Amino acid sequence: MYPGKWAREFPDKPAVVEATSGAEVSYRELDDRSNRLAQLMWDAGLRPGDHVAVFMENHLRYFEVVWAAMRSGLYLTTVNRYLTGEEAGYIVDDCEARVLVTSAKLAEVARELPACAPRCERWLMVDGTAPGFESYESAIAGFPAEPLADEPAGQFMLYSSGTTGRPKGIVRPLTGMKIHEDAGPVGALQRALWNFDESTVYLSPAPLYHSAPMGFTTATIALGGTVVMMPRFDEVGALEAIERHRVTHSQWVPTMFTRMLKLPEADRSGFDLSSHRVAIHAAAPCPAGIKQQMFDWWGPILYEYYGGTELNGLTHCGPEEWLSHPGTVGKPVLGTLHICDEEGRELPPGEPGLVYFELPEMPFAYHRDEAKTKGAQHPEHANWSALGDVGYVDGDGFLYLTDRATFMIISGGVNIYPQEIEDQLILHPKVADVAVIGVPDEEMGEAVKAVVQVADGVRADDDLAAELLAYCREHLAHYKCPRSVDFEDELPRLPTGKLYKRLLKDRYWGKTNSRIV
Repeated sequence: MYPGKWAREFPDKPAVVEATSGAEVSYRELDDRSNRLAQLMWDAGLRPGDHVAVFMENHLRYFEVVWAAMRSGLYLTTVNRYLTGEEAGYIVDDCEARVLVTSAKLAEVARELPACAPRCERWLMVDGTAPGFESYESAIAGFPAEPLADEPAGQFMLYSSGTTGRPKGIVRPLTGMKIHEDAGPVGALQRALWNFDESTVYLSPAPLYHSAPMGFTTATIALGGTVVMMPRFDEVGALEAIERHRVTHSQWVPTMFTRMLKLPEADRSGFDLSSHRVAIHAAAPCPAGIKQQMFDWWGPILYEYYGGTELNGLTHCGPEEWLSHPGTVGKPVLGTLHICDEEGRELPPGEPGLVYFELPEMPFAYHRDEAKTKGAQHPEHANWSALGDVGYVDGDGFLYLTDRATFMIISGGVNIYPQEIEDQLILHPKVADVAVIGVPDEEMGEAVKAVVQVADGVRADDDLAAELLAYCREHLAHYKCPRSVDFEDELPRLPTGKLYKRLLKDRYWGKTNSRIV
């Protein structure tokens, strides 16, 4: 299934709506425009297996670039719109893109890209031009709105966030199917787990370049639903969009929940959310206290999954399962779960270790990085792969994540998982965001530090630091409690909701001017 099918069945139905302005792209328009771009790329010599990239803000034309690649058998790389020219240029060059589409809004950064990616042959810009770029609209206007004679299904080649070094492309093989034959793995999950279909109105509040928003919006269109795209997330705007567009399904990251929960009660209760049936969340662990508050507000409509861009495995948890197993990210729905120690030995229920998924064969590779690919595999089982998360399973087979392996703190020989401490501190009314890291300590090796972004109107001072440390001691074992608190105006969180903790941790190693209580 793909836009061509729905363009024939209901050509004037909105495929995508811009949440704030209400501007729409119909299925007929999406089908025609993506055909024109597919024809342009075929004329430029691109063939199945070649690469194209898009570097753009959340924009209605984003989707025609996606579908042009998907209906041409091409690999598509979506580039983080917040990167510098050098960072974005590295990805465009590394993915071997032969065509790049960007926008006038990003022209200042985009004009740096050709020098970084000399192998790219066509540079197209939406909403205007810049030196070295063609007008996208003029370029595609010269090509027919007819589908290519053959339409093999394309594939995404997305990049890891790069929080520990250069980002790496995640390569999965082309399926060999035609674009009309299947809605893809995400579409299959949408139908099976959350009842997506052509009546779905799906709210996407996150940046499109990220894997989950990209996969879910594309699959929603493949299934004939309507995507409501927010230009950027804001708390009141998201609630307003649910009411205005009668949203049925949505996807979030936990920081969005936290920000909405901290709205004044008048804002939280001022919108009709009755159309909203399924709220999915992922991308980062959700503190149990925050999720319970969301249940209290929205009712039993919250669904959670755990998985990565690599699609090496997936767990899922429905509302009833979570309420009976608070804190879980669910049971496997793709792959067999294994929890292993550092040597690869399987661990019994209740013991935390590295989370592996087993599939019949390794489903991905890191582009031009055999060492990183091998590093994701189990030392003895090449078809078991891990993404670096630590967790355990309970006696019922439910998975609980404790942290990233690289962020675990070892203090006095004891393993401490920052996530547990962060989950507690975020519930404090004066905390807007928090990161817990290990810092050097002569006696213990590492000491636990909390780095806090305070809520609006709250004074960050020694008294607040003491209050937060006392709060931790009330709720956590003493050895887990932070020894010190620092305050930051804003934590380095990626637009996708993930905390750029490596950057934060590197900044703090060797720093001593913290408040110690």
